[in-house]
Amino acid sequence: MYDILVYLFENYQAPQACPRAEILASKLAAEGFEHEDIDDALRWLQGLAITTEHCQLLSAEGRQSAQARRIYTHEEYRDLGTEAIGFIAFLEHSGALPPSLREILVECACSANHGPLSLSEIKVLALMVLWSQQAEVEHLIFEELLAHEEDPPLH
Repeated sequence: MYDILVYLFENYQAPQACPRAEILASKLAAEGFEHEDIDDALRWLQGLAITTEHCQLLSAEGRQSAQARRIYTHEEYRDLGTEAIGFIAFLEHSGALPPSLREILVECACSANHGPLSLSEIKVLALMVLWSQQAEVEHLIFEELLAHEEDPPLH
């Protein structure tokens, strides 16, 4: 699934540039991706869209403050892992991930249905959340999102 998400990021400027799910699935299959991975990626993207809509409604209603603190549940720790939670905190403190996008990322990361997530997996998911919102990201943060686990961290 993660390879497909990276492929979408690299090949489409914005989520709106992606074709409909059926056409996208055919294109991804033609590129050699496995059908199970395609289904997982499309299901994850659909969940991202639903979660984004929900979080935007909460933000519009003023239920989230720019100074909101996040307390993770036991289940979220299990699903995400401390490394992913630490990376989310890094993105928050760097200003790249406001509270509404943090909530989208946490919800979508927990829906990946396995845990704990590796650092490279949370980076891909964070990149996709920021991409889906067409959020501007500082160059160094962008480089950190694209860095592999064996690369030295920028922070």
